[in-house]
Amino acid sequence: MAAEHVNGNGTEEPMDTYAAVAQSEHLQTLLDAGLPQKVAEKLDEIYISGLVAHSDLDERAIEALKEFNEEGALAVLQQFKDSDLSHVQNKSAFLCGVMKTYRQREKQGTKVADSSKGPDESKIKALLERTGYTLDVTTGQRKYGGPPPDFVHTGQQPSVGTEIFVGKIPRDLFEDELVPLFEKAGSIWDLRLMMDPLTGLNRGYAFVTFCTKEAAQEAVKLYNNHEIRTGKHIGVCISVANNRLFVGSIPKSKTKEQIVEEFSKVTEGLTDVILYHQPDDKKKNRGFCFLEYEDHKTAAQARRRLMSGKVKVWGNVVTVEWADPIEDPDPEVMAKVKVLFVRNLANTVTEEILEKAFGHFGKLERVKKLKDYAFIHFDERVGAVKAMEEMNGKELEGENIEIVFAKPPDQKRKERKAQRQAAKNQMYDEYYYYGGPHMPPPSRGRGRGNRGGYGYPSDFYGYEDYYDYYGYDYHNYRGGYDDPFYGYEDFQVGARGRGGRGARGAAPSRGRGAAPPRGRAGYSQRGGPGSSRGARGARGGAQQQRGRGQGKGVEAGPDL
Repeated sequence: MAAEHVNGNGTEEPMDTYAAVAQSEHLQTLLDAGLPQKVAEKLDEIYISGLVAHSDLDERAIEALKEFNEEGALAVLQQFKDSDLSHVQNKSAFLCGVMKTYRQREKQGTKVADSSKGPDESKIKALLERTGYTLDVTTGQRKYGGPPPDFVHTGQQPSVGTEIFVGKIPRDLFEDELVPLFEKAGSIWDLRLMMDPLTGLNRGYAFVTFCTKEAAQEAVKLYNNHEIRTGKHIGVCISVANNRLFVGSIPKSKTKEQIVEEFSKVTEGLTDVILYHQPDDKKKNRGFCFLEYEDHKTAAQARRRLMSGKVKVWGNVVTVEWADPIEDPDPEVMAKVKVLFVRNLANTVTEEILEKAFGHFGKLERVKKLKDYAFIHFDERVGAVKAMEEMNGKELEGENIEIVFAKPPDQKRKERKAQRQAAKNQMYDEYYYYGGPHMPPPSRGRGRGNRGGYGYPSDFYGYEDYYDYYGYDYHNYRGGYDDPFYGYEDFQVGARGRGGRGARGAAPSRGRGAAPPRGRAGYSQRGGPGSSRGARGARGGAQQQRGRGQGKGVEAGPDL
């Protein structure tokens, strides 16, 4: 009878036991947090399965889940449950990523990504066992290593120049193919493969950080244009982590010390401010500056905060964008440079004065002065070296000049910019000829509080003619100095774009100093107290642009 009781009449006993374990002690906590009954039970079911513990999810994830309706929340939790969490270290962040992806798919009307498109887990497991590295997976990236095992590298995190960018990666390619390739160049610190959560495939690019600069340079030499699969060639180059921001709409009366003090109040990690003065009035700045932060992460946080529209500096909202990162040329190339870059020149300095001042150090090929800076071309490098040693910091026409070797033009970079500009021009053509949204009349940029018109393309530098002088694009020169202002020009707050003119153009541009923090199409934020009357607004329409890029739709204003 005892056996009969267990096997026959005891059917209700296992059900009671199941009911007891079907709920964890955290179910009531989830209900108290405001989750609907079915959603709380679904999440509690995941707890019981052992995929994730209640302590793994923070308050932010629970609050985000509450924003969904019941159907959406259940779908999110099911997708979370079906995900491979074996390499996920921050499960709370991963759940938030799943929720974000769900909303994106909802807007686009797409289905859940096919999990079968992911990597071969057996190959990934074999790779990790062979190398001893870890793998951390989030919805946006897969991070291999960082730091590597002690037997590979025991020092601090590598510095600038050790990271490479890998592009044109086949979308269904993962670490099991990338790591064996790049580890031949040297020890890998980490590899970050960017993922598209909507498809479950990679985004076509990755970043690889090596333990040494030499390994990174070797990887570029070995694998740039390497055929990783039949007919599929990857592109590899040194990656430059940007930690500088361009900030416009600052009062021209402010000093470097005042700017440091003010921006340190509203952002963290600020290490330096790069400020340029007006050539004819050294007591005034040009209406913009560059903020340098500890690293890219703190710079990105500062950018988001300043662009939020909630933070004001001296009572005004400022414009902020990424500054061009400073790329270090090959040391072998710099060792052959015979051109000096001279800045902080007084208004009275002419090319003749420069020729006289530098000519006795060696034969000069030519001298070119623009605004308050110049390029001195020597016939021999020895003359350039001697001139820099003797003249750097010396007074010339009442101003202490600063000298460095000029960086040679980066042909690949110029080609990339030309390609981007061509794409933008096509966009502007389509915008004008196929009818965009209604455009308000152009503004003339009158002082404080003016709403400028629609901006120039982001690569427009305010010059009517593209001037490439003997290989050096002087008007767009960005080399040889911490962060030259050349190309940004005097930043006026009367309108979007670099020239400060109210302009009626095509789609709003996102160039440096151009984009308003709130992203309101075509409108600039209010100007600072030091803003002056902007220059004449440019005419809109389908005229040929006379700046860099030759785009249609914006006629450039007068040369700055």
